[in-house]
Amino acid sequence: MDVPSIINHLSVPVSDTDKALAFYDDVLPTIGAKRIFEGHGAVAYGKMFPEFWVHPPFDGEAAAGNGWHVAFMAPSKEAVHAFHEKALGAGGQCDGAPGARPQYGPQYYGAFVRDLDGNKIEASFWDESAGA
Repeated sequence: MDVPSIINHLSVPVSDTDKALAFYDDVLPTIGAKRIFEGHGAVAYGKMFPEFWVHPPFDGEAAAGNGWHVAFMAPSKEAVHAFHEKALGAGGQCDGAPGARPQYGPQYYGAFVRDLDGNKIEASFWDESAGA
């Protein structure tokens, strides 16, 4: 299988697994992702394989969300908007409304959200029609 990504998976620690799973169950379908795997205290989401893992912190320490960010690929600008709207409706906080981000290139379109633990998540669409 030729995968168009260099990342195998990402893991995000959360403070309340049930609330976090409800949040991600609501938000990730907007970009075509679903639960792929559940076990050993973790749940993994993806389209074809487990790419994004949600779990309590393995070391038992607090889940801290201020040192990293993950951007999910969205299939369209509409999906970016749906991701943002669902995330806010599920209790996330806006960290950047949907829109063009020319500082990342003329094709870049994204929206930024903080999840329930303050983790920085984003939906981004690469708009080939925007030119180079």
